[in-house]
Amino acid sequence: MYYNGPMIFLQLKLAWVLLGAAFASASAAVAQTLPGCEDRCGNISIPYPFGTTEGCYIEQHFKVACNDTDYHPPKLFLESSDTNVEITEILLSGELRISVSIGSDCFREGGVQNRDDIFETWITVPEFPISNTRNKFTAVGCDTFAVIVGSLGRNYATGCLSVCDSIDSVINSSCSGIGCCQTSIPKGVKNYNISILSINNHTSVWGFNPCSYAFVAEETAYNFSSLDLKDLQGRKKLPVVFDWAVGYRCNCSEGYEGNPYIPNGCRVGYEGDGKKNGSGCSLVHAQKIAVPNKKLPLISYIALGISIGISVLFLGGCWLYWGSKQRKIANLREKLFQQNGGIMLQELSKHEGSVQSAKIFTEEDLKKATNNFNENNVLGKGGQGIVYKGVLPDNTIVAIKKPKVADQSQSQIEQFINEVIILSQVNHRNVVKLLGCCLETKVPFLVYEFITNGTLYDHIHTACQRASSITWENRLRIAAETATALSYLHSAASTPIIHRDVKTANILLDDNYVAKVSDFGSSRLTPIDQIQLATLVQGTHGYLDPESLQTSQLTEKSDVYSFGVVLVELLTGKEAISFDRCAAERNLAMYFILAMKEDRLFEIVDEQVKNEAKADQFKEFAILAKGCLRVKGEDRPTMKDVAMELEGLKMVEKHPWLNDNKGSEETQYLLEDLLSDAYGGDTSTRNSTIYDSITNPNISLCNGGR
Repeated sequence: MYYNGPMIFLQLKLAWVLLGAAFASASAAVAQTLPGCEDRCGNISIPYPFGTTEGCYIEQHFKVACNDTDYHPPKLFLESSDTNVEITEILLSGELRISVSIGSDCFREGGVQNRDDIFETWITVPEFPISNTRNKFTAVGCDTFAVIVGSLGRNYATGCLSVCDSIDSVINSSCSGIGCCQTSIPKGVKNYNISILSINNHTSVWGFNPCSYAFVAEETAYNFSSLDLKDLQGRKKLPVVFDWAVGYRCNCSEGYEGNPYIPNGCRVGYEGDGKKNGSGCSLVHAQKIAVPNKKLPLISYIALGISIGISVLFLGGCWLYWGSKQRKIANLREKLFQQNGGIMLQELSKHEGSVQSAKIFTEEDLKKATNNFNENNVLGKGGQGIVYKGVLPDNTIVAIKKPKVADQSQSQIEQFINEVIILSQVNHRNVVKLLGCCLETKVPFLVYEFITNGTLYDHIHTACQRASSITWENRLRIAAETATALSYLHSAASTPIIHRDVKTANILLDDNYVAKVSDFGSSRLTPIDQIQLATLVQGTHGYLDPESLQTSQLTEKSDVYSFGVVLVELLTGKEAISFDRCAAERNLAMYFILAMKEDRLFEIVDEQVKNEAKADQFKEFAILAKGCLRVKGEDRPTMKDVAMELEGLKMVEKHPWLNDNKGSEETQYLLEDLLSDAYGGDTSTRNSTIYDSITNPNISLCNGGR
């Protein structure tokens, strides 16, 4: 055989090059998991800090399970979730992509709900929030109202309305509310549930849109098409991106790759420390620089000298610090006082010349009253802030509301001062009295009278309280008192007010079970020349007026709808929203309307009400509640009408002979007289609705026009 020397040399050289490349490639393939741990589930990579077995994950909520028994190919699931959360990708950038089923609500022709095609989305991922930058909440349908409820340190709810009358009216790739609506999700939301409702059961659009759909999905994964109205083109699941972190985010330095969460997780020359709150990748050789021994004594002397110098400077500056501390605190308080409108409030209070004007408390006053805001004095925590129990120097017990920190514009400050002045002058026995405020803090504190006996919610829904306190007579009286208070705020107050968050948790009870309407954190004042206000819809899920949610127009009828839900709670003893009930009964208002329509009222009325009230009494009560819950605000009664109706029911309860003469002039006179007494002698109804100086800076302050 003939051998060519140069050719053999070239072949050997090529072999060495290929072998070296293979070796380099193998070295570059840095491990993504700890030694001995499973690194894949089917085609899904499982990088540390996630793992399938003990010792392979950093914390319990990073544990995942690979199911290769029921699925081929295998599927990866998050073990810490109560729901079946399927993972499709884990990214070391701090993101987790999961596959989530789409919520649906379908109807047969004629508007009958197809229970085989109802699916509510419920996701529980307690440790990982939804990515607010990668996802959107979307609803698809032409008769669709969808709501998402989640956890954001408190209950969070939002929703959107999608309508259309023909498939030709929808616009592809647009979710503006015609066939498809979409809204953002705030940062930090965890654990969410989606509910879907329909106004007309798809009866007018059934031919091309028999179902409503709603889902949270990665924004780039869904693009609306008119073809989706039929059956969402067969899609059953969509991806959702969640954020994860171990207390820090870590990346290998630029030009290096690997898993910085495990020791030696980056390429040669760099390493990751693999510890919580660690620094991620760092130069290996930077930790191995040796210092010559001869330098050590000099460095020690220098360090000692620097330490002594710093100590002397520190001790010398202490007296300067303590000497100026009180002056700085005083300056800061004065600055905050002026920034929060303190001077404006003082001037307006002088102009009002009323003994009922708001009192201005100092921060020290409130610290002493609450024992420095001791946790033992916390009465409750909610979306608006924290409420403390306090005792003033004259032994008056008060409730002090510490709002959550928020940036305030000048117009918002002016609006706040106006509301403090006006609310402090509201004088009604069924409205919690605003005593004053503190303006020396970043966000002003509000001081209210203290109500001793908890909330109506507690007495209806807490088993240990309800049996002895919420009799039918009490329920009827509490409803009438609350309606009278709201009617007063709408029609007879010096400046009409819309509450915007009427619910049983905001109705307090004193020792005699007298109702007191509270929590005006979402309220808005009402000028007499404006019918409605475009505003951010606020309130509590289950009590929200669907018309206001659709139009973003707030009216007095929004309070009427919320009060209708309160009436239904009093009648049935059920919560406004409960995920312990089946889907059809979850929203109490919808469930109540359906029961009334199907003549099943007796089935849902609270047993105590059935035992104590006559059937015709609670039926009239139910009819009134149904009227308050009408979809269109213009079809609902005013709060004055509601108050008169409830006063009439109260009178019939005490004087049955009036039941035969409800339409008589004598009875009407008695009702008007009762309301006149409640309003302080004025029962005139003002055609007034809402304003908001945040969006209307031209509205004058209290020192003009009143």
